[in-house]
Amino acid sequence: MPGNFKAGSRTSVLLVEDEVMIRMMVADMLEELGYTIAAEAGDIDEGVRLVQATDFDIAILDVNVNGKVITPVAEAVQMSGKPFVFATGYGAQGLPEKFRDRPTLQKPFQIETLARTIDATLKGIAA
Repeated sequence: MPGNFKAGSRTSVLLVEDEVMIRMMVADMLEELGYTIAAEAGDIDEGVRLVQATDFDIAILDVNVNGKVITPVAEAVQMSGKPFVFATGYGAQGLPEKFRDRPTLQKPFQIETLARTIDATLKGIAA
């Protein structure tokens, strides 16, 4: 989605992750990289609601949230026209089939990998 990214401005991230400690760690990494956290959700319903109610530039979505696949949130983000990245410990086969072409962070990931993946995604290049 080139054009959505405003170089030089603080890019905001919507983060959906059910594990509180992981969510806090990823939020800290994002802030260290200079991103702002637009909103955080720990479940699918809250994630969908926040996609519709929050202004953000990119979303990072855990694939498995409380035992449920993230598809409803991914579909909501896709409908909003915003880019998103999956985070998963299950590998590409764990992704919802229709989104297997999306950039994916393999958990656990390092801050450098997070930065590279977000940058590539915002530039419209699959990481």
